[in-house]
Amino acid sequence: MYPPKFEYYRASSVAEALALKQQHGGKFLAGGHSLIPVMNLRLADPGVVIDIGRLSGLKGISRENGTVRIGALTTHAMVAASADVPQALAEAAALIGDPQVRNRGTVGGNVSHADPASDLPTVFTALGATFHLQTAAGTRQVAAADFFTGLFETALGEDELLLAVTVPANPGGSAYKKLSNPASRYAMVGAAAVVSGSSATVAVGGLTPHARRCPSVEAAWAGGSGVEAAAAAVLNDLGDDILGDIHASADYRRQMAVVYVKRALAAAQSRAG
Repeated sequence: MYPPKFEYYRASSVAEALALKQQHGGKFLAGGHSLIPVMNLRLADPGVVIDIGRLSGLKGISRENGTVRIGALTTHAMVAASADVPQALAEAAALIGDPQVRNRGTVGGNVSHADPASDLPTVFTALGATFHLQTAAGTRQVAAADFFTGLFETALGEDELLLAVTVPANPGGSAYKKLSNPASRYAMVGAAAVVSGSSATVAVGGLTPHARRCPSVEAAWAGGSGVEAAAAAVLNDLGDDILGDIHASADYRRQMAVVYVKRALAAAQSRAG
């Protein structure tokens, strides 16, 4: 299929990208693995596409003052290969799509698209990541818990550009486990856990409209419950809006959430020592 007609601009700097957005509207294009497919399916018709894919300043991973900064144009392959990011994040990035997708798709494009079946939103939510956004007027920071707001919806404003995502450099033991769609490799259920002593942060995705924290699981863990009992508490955190399709019903995904939270907790606990 062919996308609807659009005007194309290539930005040479963040300032130019924001100025073009302010002047023409439209959508930013990074790796293209989120925007181009929905345009081809005629699910999006931005009219204007602003290519930011060559802004080298938005690409790369750096570590400083106890945090890891991941540029918005950093590819999934770069994250998967990095020894600086938490293990759950590298694990999730390595499970995205196939080599072509991982070498072209970007972190910023992935999280801005906010597909409920994406892997990175779940991990960023569990890690307590911070999203760094910029407009022509200035910058702001948004916590992961507030960034993902709904089905394909985020707190990213129409005039904003995602610059980077930061995560703790040493959050504790972390892990990501998912039930993959065998064809697309998207998550039908994804679970991320970060364990440090008697505390844990847990998030799920794939079966809910957006990635979400699991306070019942975290409370059970803090109260001394074992892996199995804590994982079972996820049923209290899923809500009533569970996604289902021809690949897996809502009820099946709900039950699998217990299984994959258990696996993520057990792996994170083992890595925490």
